Amino acid sequence: MILEKLAQSTRLRVEQKKKEVSLESIRRQAESLAQKERETQGGFAFPFRRALEAPGLSFICEVKKASPSKGLIAPDFPWLQIAKDYEAAGASAISVLTEPEYFLGSDRYLQEIARTVALPVLRKDFTVDAYQIYEAKTLGASAVLLIVSLLSDRELREFLKLAHSLGLSALTEAHDEGEVRRALAAGAGIVGVNNRDLKTFSVDVNNSRRLRSLIPPGVIYVSESGIRTAEDVEFLYHNGTDAVLIGETLMRSPDKTAMLGKLKQACRPKVKICGLTRPCDVAFVNRSRPDYAGFVFARKKRRLDKEQAMALRALLDPGIVPVGVFVNEDPALIAAYFCEGIFDMVQLHGQEDEAYLARLRKLVSCPVIQAFSITGEADIERAQKSSADFILLDNGPGGTGQRFDWSFLRSVGRPFFLAGGLDCTNAAEAAQSGAYALDVSSGVETDGKKDAEKIEEFIRLARLG
Repeated sequence: MILEKLAQSTRLRVEQKKKEVSLESIRRQAESLAQKERETQGGFAFPFRRALEAPGLSFICEVKKASPSKGLIAPDFPWLQIAKDYEAAGASAISVLTEPEYFLGSDRYLQEIARTVALPVLRKDFTVDAYQIYEAKTLGASAVLLIVSLLSDRELREFLKLAHSLGLSALTEAHDEGEVRRALAAGAGIVGVNNRDLKTFSVDVNNSRRLRSLIPPGVIYVSESGIRTAEDVEFLYHNGTDAVLIGETLMRSPDKTAMLGKLKQACRPKVKICGLTRPCDVAFVNRSRPDYAGFVFARKKRRLDKEQAMALRALLDPGIVPVGVFVNEDPALIAAYFCEGIFDMVQLHGQEDEAYLARLRKLVSCPVIQAFSITGEADIERAQKSSADFILLDNGPGGTGQRFDWSFLRSVGRPFFLAGGLDCTNAAEAAQSGAYALDVSSGVETDGKKDAEKIEEFIRLARLG
């Protein structure tokens, strides 16, 4: 198995390094640097963790010349320029391969990059000895990689404690459920799931989706390997991933800045403008191009009857998805409206339960959004159990126009619509919440009527990402 070969090669390399610079010497150097850092900053800043805690999806961009599975990736390898390009393109952190035999890495690459860019740098190597953690500190790293399958539970705990004592974060890498649980039991604060099977080298990004639910609030979740497309990034972002580590895709791109920009665009949420009632409302959204338009059939002030909705649907740009919004409605009536072609998605805002959803699905073949009132973590847990295609998180039943505590959103591990109190003053913040889509109605109105300028401004702010 390649991982075992890498570990054995690393052990031999570390023993050779100890002959050149003793463990005691490298330990003193590292501890001296850590002490100066504490005195200067009044404690450790842990910049790698802080970068990954920022709102939205964080990008850890890798500087890598080769790999065991792909061979030589970058014959031309201007490592400093690559790091500068990543920084200019908005990377959150940089990962640098220092393993020399299989990845053609070098400590020099990390040292020079850490001195040149302002971003925190992860030392991507196969940590099997405390020596490497001390060494990482002396090289200028902000974080080290700990691979669960290479370490015993005791080593995991000790290495995590050592890294933190030096002001280093640790990306603790797991491959399956058992390893995730071991990482958490050892006290890992940043857990990375590798989507690559190191026995077969096959890659499955769904590995990150399957294991996301195991990660508790407060622990940063990173997806690693096999992230190639904007669709992969979008999938992971809306699955509650905090950060992605991307290597080969960026390294093979002739324009790394443009590629990273394209991947970052996938984190921008979709937008739904709800409560259209007038032909001019449809004209407003046709011009500003949200992703969804909502027609309300519940007993509210924006309620439409079938004929009104059909007339508005006829005016709607075909590139905008019409959504029918109902509250505790007879599934047979919803099905009848669906068959008339009035909407392509159903949104439920009442007390509909799983039995109701089962009845509705027998009658309609379109995606279903189910709304939930959020007042605490228990409501998030309840929402995530829904069999609906999407969940919508709001403050109060039927839409109140008020915002709930968005700190609860960190524990959401499936695509969700965010509603409640959205307007142009918080659209940019909401866009960083991890929501699949932002659902706004009264927040883009003036005197109870849709306002074309507010709609355009909300969508602009939301799509700034």
